[in-house]
Amino acid sequence: MGIVIFLLLLFSTPSTLHAKTAQHHAHERQRHASSNSKANRSVIEVKGGPESVIWVVQFSDLHLSVHHSERASDFKAIVGPVLSLINPSLVLITGDLTEAKSKDYQTSKQNEAEWVEYQKVMEYVIRRSGLDKSIFYDLRGNHDNFGVPVVDGKFDFFSKYSINAQLGRTKNVNSVTIQTNEWKHLFVGFDSTMSIGLRSPTNIFGHPTDKLLTEIDSELSQWNSQPTKPVTKISFGHFPISYSASTHSGRSLRDIFLKHSLSAYLCGHLHARFGKNLKRHHQLNRHFPSSEKFLQFNVHQSSYESNKNCSSIASGVEEFWEWEMTDWRKSRAMRILAVDRGHVSYADIDLKSGMRNTIVMPTFPLDSRFMSRSSLHQNYECQRMLPSSYETIRALVFSASPILSVVAKVYDSRSGDFELVLDELMRKQADNSSRGDLYSVPWNYKAFESQSPDRFWLQIEATDMSGRSILSELRPFSINGLSSKLSWTWKEFYVMGCQWVNLYYPVLWFALCFLFFILLVPKALLIFSKNRYTYKNFVTNKGFINGMAWVLQELSKIPIVYFGSLGYLLYLVLCPWLIGYVLTDGGEKGYMTYKGWVVKNFNNGERDEYIGSPDIIVVVLPHILFVVSPAILVCMALAAERRIYREHILSLSGKKQDDYSVKNEGYQNYEYRGNRKVKFYIRDQWIRKILFVLCLALFWKHLINCRGLIRAYEMNPIIHFPVYCFSVPLLLILAVYKTGSI
Repeated sequence: MGIVIFLLLLFSTPSTLHAKTAQHHAHERQRHASSNSKANRSVIEVKGGPESVIWVVQFSDLHLSVHHSERASDFKAIVGPVLSLINPSLVLITGDLTEAKSKDYQTSKQNEAEWVEYQKVMEYVIRRSGLDKSIFYDLRGNHDNFGVPVVDGKFDFFSKYSINAQLGRTKNVNSVTIQTNEWKHLFVGFDSTMSIGLRSPTNIFGHPTDKLLTEIDSELSQWNSQPTKPVTKISFGHFPISYSASTHSGRSLRDIFLKHSLSAYLCGHLHARFGKNLKRHHQLNRHFPSSEKFLQFNVHQSSYESNKNCSSIASGVEEFWEWEMTDWRKSRAMRILAVDRGHVSYADIDLKSGMRNTIVMPTFPLDSRFMSRSSLHQNYECQRMLPSSYETIRALVFSASPILSVVAKVYDSRSGDFELVLDELMRKQADNSSRGDLYSVPWNYKAFESQSPDRFWLQIEATDMSGRSILSELRPFSINGLSSKLSWTWKEFYVMGCQWVNLYYPVLWFALCFLFFILLVPKALLIFSKNRYTYKNFVTNKGFINGMAWVLQELSKIPIVYFGSLGYLLYLVLCPWLIGYVLTDGGEKGYMTYKGWVVKNFNNGERDEYIGSPDIIVVVLPHILFVVSPAILVCMALAAERRIYREHILSLSGKKQDDYSVKNEGYQNYEYRGNRKVKFYIRDQWIRKILFVLCLALFWKHLINCRGLIRAYEMNPIIHFPVYCFSVPLLLILAVYKTGSI
């Protein structure tokens, strides 16, 4: 592992108020807007019970499309009634509001019809839900930015049709504080999409600037000077941390969030194609600060080390949770996030089957898989929590039907089976102006202390007047703040644990250095070692070094293929790869190198160099790793196979014809000439057959890649990227031809 980290470090490259009066809604809120020069701020003062808890709703990745009308129709039919039932304090829509892609997903550009539909759908949902429009916050995602040359330009439909734009929230950072009698809940949303929106596929990362991070830092700090009420801080954006680039100064969103010890960062972007467990716990690791930049191997960054320090001046734990959510596009997902006296929890609701009549959401005790692990354990050891926050089991119940009973059940899994150890009827907190129904029941929480964070499991059962029983998810809890282990699948690790922003250059340069090494070093050995590494020497003195040196040298004996491979690698490092249209207006073209795109900046008319990095990783690394590298290795294998077959034929040519019959040797198709040149046919050599199949596979892979790029950027392969498009096929053809004779 140490060697891996060393290599990564070695090759890494540093990279006011808008004069609007709030309205009373559902006898619950009074809103106060405040003025700020840096970002739009607002305060929602919650009226009515339950006073101890607030809840918000999140949607993400709607992808409303002219080619898939069911996404909009389902949103209209389901979401309005669901929001009316839940009655949240905020509704967050975290990006990718529209699809902005063709039906076959090959081309991308903004479609105004999709934005008009989004606006109509949201207006209908807001009316149907009965909620105030000002509590809806939507964000721009990368799909909403495809091909947009400049913000507020004619192709920037987000600035015209989004809810934020209609309400005058034109800043990249907006904050809203939900305030109860006991607590402040600060939500900070931000737009980190590219300033120049490239077309897909080289537009998949968030690109926060130093200015944006400064604004986020300022918004998260706004209540620090007023410690009269505790503050829970939550941020929301579109891109996960692993898909957010660092700024020019090297700062990142993670640095800001750790500084403020957020309770949670809410995001979308990755959908459900990589898994549903796209969650990640971040904690400042002073022991291995550099390794965090590249890889995190599990959901929890490191094992918890108890460091009990109850001094009043002890610094807080720098940590936060990142909770990516699945999409509306295919999964029809909705998230409810609740904050109960500082305890943050969430429930993801599947709406594929339509409207839910009853939703049960436990708010305490917390799920031990997703709670703030270090700070809660420290708080419990130091008794820093309010006693009342631990003395009851609590759950929110949203129901369109009258609820007959709500029961809290706790199971003990120590024996290997789930043994029911607590079964108590919960009571609804009485409030004449209730915003929602919170049920609670007293319990002896100290009886459930355990060093095993997944020993005890909680489930809430609600029964309505018709006798229907609704169960919450069975989930583990830990009263003393110990977190249970949670593992990623391979695909989940690939998108959440691999920090591709920082891995791009190390992986790229490692691959290129490897290719240059296997081309240049064998050539040098061939020149200076006086034919020491040959097939005959390998047969005589078998060894890994001898074998590899001989195999790698064979390609250098075919000059046109060898120098073609070397020249192509130099071209990829020194020259543009592609020239194409990267913006919606189809105006001036841009060109792409391994560093990024060079395009015209519509704000000042100058050229922006190397934007879209590391977004170009989706073009560069697949080409280097899965096309160029295998092609060079196949060429080397073909050259080595030619040498083996030639030596075999030459050994046979010195014998009499009857000494090696066709039946005994299995080599049928050779012809011995006086000049010792032998032609042979592919069908009788199984190694060559395999290599030929690999050549066809590489042809097909490269063809698919080129076809996608042609469609994406409106390119002509002969004019706009001939070297990229034709070099690899030509090298393979030459290798097959030149090794077809001995």
